[in-house]
Amino acid sequence: MSMSDPISDLLTRIRNGAQAGHDRVLIPHSRLKEAIVKLLEFEGFVDGFEVRRKGIESWLEVGLRYDRDSKAIIRGLERVSKPSRRIYVRRDEVPYVRNGLGLAILTTPKGVISDRDARRDGVGGEVICYVW
Repeated sequence: MSMSDPISDLLTRIRNGAQAGHDRVLIPHSRLKEAIVKLLEFEGFVDGFEVRRKGIESWLEVGLRYDRDSKAIIRGLERVSKPSRRIYVRRDEVPYVRNGLGLAILTTPKGVISDRDARRDGVGGEVICYVW
């Protein structure tokens, strides 16, 4: 099966795993997905990740986080820029998600960074997704 949007697949696997109450989810590995998950870990949305290799295949094993009431820390994940419609922003157009409570993930010339870092560094780029 060919996948037209691997980033949507990543977000869907995390969303579904959190809704089902799983501790971990497995996602086919790519450097872009690893950078996104690394940022989610840094921002406190996921509980670490590991790259698992088996022969030629590699996977990201991502730990999901829950609060005291067993509710997923990630309340929402929304794909913004899609293969069919890319969404780019200039440095003065970097979006705020949920009045700054959420996170926009962008790919920029400085790599995969958060909306806050993009504003601080004065860079724009492609808006991959929103997380809250």
